[in-house]
Amino acid sequence: MSAAPGPLVLWFEEVGAADVPRVGGKNASLGEMVRALSGAGVRVPPGFATTAAAYRGLVEASGIGAALRARLDARRRGEAGLQDTGAAIRRLFLDAELPPALADAVRAAYRELGRRRGVADPAVAVRSSATAEDLPTASFAGQQETFLNVVGERALLDACRRCFASLFTDRAISYREMQGFDHLKVALSIGVQAMVRADLGGSGIMFSIDTESGFPGVVVISAAWGLGEPIVQGAVDPDRHLVFKPPLDDPRRVPILEKALGGKARKMVYATGGSARTAMVETTRREREAFVLTDSEILRLSRWAVAIEKHYGRPMDMEWAKDGETGELFIVQARPETVHGAKQGGATLRSWRLQAKAKPILAGAAVGEAIATGPVRVVHGPDDIAGFPDGAVLVAEATDPDWVPLMRKAAGIVTDHGGATSHAAIVSRELGLPAVVGTQRATALLRDGQAVTLSCAEGDEGHVYDGALPFAATDIDLGAIPETHTALMLNIASPAAALRWWRLPAKGVGLARMEFIVGSVIKAHPMALVRFHQLEDREARRRIEALTRGYADKAEYFVDTLARGVARIAAPFHPHPVILRLSDFKSNEYAHLVGGAAFEPVEENPMLGLRGASRYYSERYREGFALECRAVRRARDEIGLGNLAVMVPFCRTPKEADRVLALMGEHGLRRGEDGLRVYVMCEIPSNVVLAEEFAARFDGFSIGSNDLTQLVLGVDRDSAELRGLFDERDEAVKRMIRDVIGRAHAAGATVGICGEAPSNHPDFAAFLVGCGIDSISLNPDGFVAAARSVAEAERRGAP
Repeated sequence: MSAAPGPLVLWFEEVGAADVPRVGGKNASLGEMVRALSGAGVRVPPGFATTAAAYRGLVEASGIGAALRARLDARRRGEAGLQDTGAAIRRLFLDAELPPALADAVRAAYRELGRRRGVADPAVAVRSSATAEDLPTASFAGQQETFLNVVGERALLDACRRCFASLFTDRAISYREMQGFDHLKVALSIGVQAMVRADLGGSGIMFSIDTESGFPGVVVISAAWGLGEPIVQGAVDPDRHLVFKPPLDDPRRVPILEKALGGKARKMVYATGGSARTAMVETTRREREAFVLTDSEILRLSRWAVAIEKHYGRPMDMEWAKDGETGELFIVQARPETVHGAKQGGATLRSWRLQAKAKPILAGAAVGEAIATGPVRVVHGPDDIAGFPDGAVLVAEATDPDWVPLMRKAAGIVTDHGGATSHAAIVSRELGLPAVVGTQRATALLRDGQAVTLSCAEGDEGHVYDGALPFAATDIDLGAIPETHTALMLNIASPAAALRWWRLPAKGVGLARMEFIVGSVIKAHPMALVRFHQLEDREARRRIEALTRGYADKAEYFVDTLARGVARIAAPFHPHPVILRLSDFKSNEYAHLVGGAAFEPVEENPMLGLRGASRYYSERYREGFALECRAVRRARDEIGLGNLAVMVPFCRTPKEADRVLALMGEHGLRRGEDGLRVYVMCEIPSNVVLAEEFAARFDGFSIGSNDLTQLVLGVDRDSAELRGLFDERDEAVKRMIRDVIGRAHAAGATVGICGEAPSNHPDFAAFLVGCGIDSISLNPDGFVAAARSVAEAERRGAP
């Protein structure tokens, strides 16, 4: 190892993306942003970096090169363990004196940084930046050390020495071996960066891609109070925001698809007194109940993420900080996203599905989309790591970078704390492991040896089940899905699961069920929110107070939650149409919502009772329907999902259609205005018999084959006794479908179908093609089979 010529210290503005061999990936990226992205408004705290030449000069001047090589050779021959090797090499660096030229160069640059900042001894962050890190295929997350709130020349030089030693942490040695890097060809640069007073503000992590599905159209932001290390480590449960990229440049839009309030129970701040530079403290109740970022700050960070991604030409993983004194935002790190970025446009989509029903015993944020089973192994600290069995489920409060060798042996990971951008989440994605993070009580509830099943295949929320449940994984060859003349769309119920299916070549969503969002996300009856003051049920009042925490207006909770849920379904399919069916609960189903019993009639036959269109203008529900309309307007106009259309269910007569359309207009939803399309469900015989009249009022029909079959055949679709009679392929039903398609087309209206029949019966899909149907909306798991059936029917010219 001979010292390479060149400067020992470079300012960030003197380096760029091509300088990874000189200053490592982290520092090269900081310099690149300073030089190339300042014009886009991206702010980076000033600083400087030691060079690879400085590291190699230290190794040569101190004479530790031979001992370093000997220790690594012994490790390679199996004569020394990981911990012994790492400890011995780190001691070599810690005992070495920094060469005088390097120490002088660091001191001089530190003084200059202070002069630029107008502070004699500025507080700085001292970060390690290896020359083989932050590559598009390897994250090197947390492999070397970072030291925060370093003040004074002596403390800075000590932190530099410790940074050099951290090139050989146990985790870094293991990770380089896993990635196939030669230890002796890797050098370490140290970044010295002015501290942002995030201890008084907040900080977090940001991705320019959805970290679970790989959907490229969103920015994901995690935020917590204080300095950023705890959020990276997974020691806090952060706020989470999801932002839709396309409308970001439109000043009229606020395209925030999700705002989830995190627990944020603790934060890291500057320490006062003693040798420690930072300390963890409890947050206040006010901090726990407030978002770290305002909407405008969320949007500003998102625009920066888009600018950074565009400049680098790949999805990016970024760290940001907010100065609590000035309110300024900064990007303090940017590196390639390593899990999805390297496989953009992949030809295979793997779908996982549980094959048994069970009640989860734990829930948290889902990482990945897989399912795994295994025996539990609870790990509280380093003493529990020894003897970790292959294929066990790692359960911990939070994972540590030192545990990466352990995580490689696990079938899955469950943590008490952390969010989708924690260390556990980042490493789990890179290793291809399912993880359920932020469960709050996994280490207390689960016991060693207990068999569990981890499922991350059910949307944003991951579940842990007791026992080993059966599951299946299916690989979908996206390249083998045939193109069809008939538009194939999807039925999507859950906002949390919508992003999973963005790779399917669907032409939009033919059925998004509003009632699913109300029932599973909002959970409260809209009238119980509007008329909360009238609600006498104490338990219902208590539950509504908990659900609406953070909202001064309980009706606003409904509108805001529904708007974001709807927008989240519409976003991954933009600009294709997404048809939202307005609420279609029956009265008995509405009564089961929190507070619902006080506002619902008791009906002998709810299936034929107050549902669909008749409910919207009923005095029982008019105010609730107004909230639905407000949510749709917000999703379209404020968030920016103009591809969202609406559909009126169970509309019995043209007169009833007129009443509903007029009421929608009163609430700002007028057919044709700002491109709004309005459809009607075709599920009642009157919709077929009076097809021309309905076509004059709506843009098109969507056939609901379940209800249409029920009402044409007079068969209760829920009756076990009559199950054999319920068949969408009955000739009477097929004649009704053929008839409405022909008459609607003659009247200039389109016709689709959103029932389950095309997904379940390929021959029924072929029949629809023969009738000339415009679109078929399918369940995601039936999309491929139906596409093949439709393509074959079109090829044959199905009758």
